[in-house]
This record gives sequence, C-alpha cells and structure tokens, in this order.
Amino acid sequence: MNTVSLKASQINRRWHLIDLDGQILGRTATKAAGLLIGKHKPEYTSHIDSGDYVVVINTDKLKVTGKKLAQKTYYRHSGYPGNLKAQTLEEKMAQDSTKVFQKAVKGMLPKNKLQAPRMARMKIFKEATHPYADKFNQK
Repeated sequence: MNTVSLKASQINRRWHLIDLDGQILGRTATKAAGLLIGKHKPEYTSHIDSGDYVVVINTDKLKVTGKKLAQKTYYRHSGYPGNLKAQTLEEKMAQDSTKVFQKAVKGMLPKNKLQAPRMARMKIFKEATHPYADKFNQK
C-alpha cells in the first residue's frame, strides 16, 4: 500500500452550516473545530490544511449547561501592573456572542501555523441571515 498525501491543488473544500439555536457551546465548538481541521475526511493529514468552510448562525441563542453563565470567567491583561480585567460568560454574551464561540473554537484548534487560516474559514453571525446562502446550494 502507498500512503497518499494531498497537494494544495487537490483539496476539495465544502461549506457547512451550523445553527446554534438551542445548541450547547462546547459540543458545537468541537464539531466546528473538527470541520475546520478536516478530521471528518478520509484523506486527513495533520500537517496539511484540508479543512472545510464553516458558517455559524444564531450565536445569540447559544446555551450552556450548569451555572457557567455566572461562574465561567474570561480574563485579559494589558501587561501593566494591576490591570487584570475579568468578565463572566453572561457579560461576554451580552457584549458580543460571536466572540464567545470564536474563542471556544480557537482554543480547540492546534496551536501551530495552520490555526490562523483555519479560523479565517469560519464565518460567525448573531442571527440567521448571512451572505453565504448561495454556497450551500452548489454540490
């Protein structure tokens, strides 16, 4: 048997739509990360970016389990002493729910040079309307 390694010209990228209406944050983030990486394809190779495009809609209707809305905290620091900022998930969702999903998926991707192009293939929208509807009709 010979091992087949794809070339950049042989990669076939498809479009996937993920509707977050009533979905759990972590479970759908892992699904989106797997699609961006390309693990669902038989020709998957870890060092080649063969993932697909992912369009995520309805991030405002995202759900979390347990008490995560009040207890999960996002931290950021400017580098200056005493400048640690903290936000709960509930505050972050009220501010911008797309960034919550984006941060969850980015944390699930491998930390290498392929992370940025994979994240660029994910399009996130707060509502159900998006400009990529024509991409799903093509097969």
